[in-house]
Amino acid sequence: MQRLPQQLADEKLGDFVRQVREARLAIDPSFSVRQLAIRCGVSPAFLSRFERGDVPPPSERVLLKLASELGQDPDVLLAMAGKISADLRAAILARPKLFAELIRAVRVVPDHALLRVVREVRDGDW
Repeated sequence: MQRLPQQLADEKLGDFVRQVREARLAIDPSFSVRQLAIRCGVSPAFLSRFERGDVPPPSERVLLKLASELGQDPDVLLAMAGKISADLRAAILARPKLFAELIRAVRVVPDHALLRVVREVRDGDW
């Protein structure tokens, strides 16, 4: 049940987590609030309150565990929480001016063009 990032922008993280969890619960009883909370290292009460939007998003560690358990992209869950992963933060802090310029430049680039840039950087022979 992977969703497109554009669809996620308007959705609250807790609602999204609950929808994905409930979809998984319909197939697998191990996705109850209690069992998922235990696997993620939080209390069932906290997970329930988070899904309802009563508490702020959990830590990066918990969000990464939720993403893994629910089969979701961890960077998408972190972004929905207004966070970035520690590895991305370290990369940006290593060269803040260059990354700021890059991110501002690609804000308006269509997805297909940005994907081409990502592939070139990833697969390029440096």
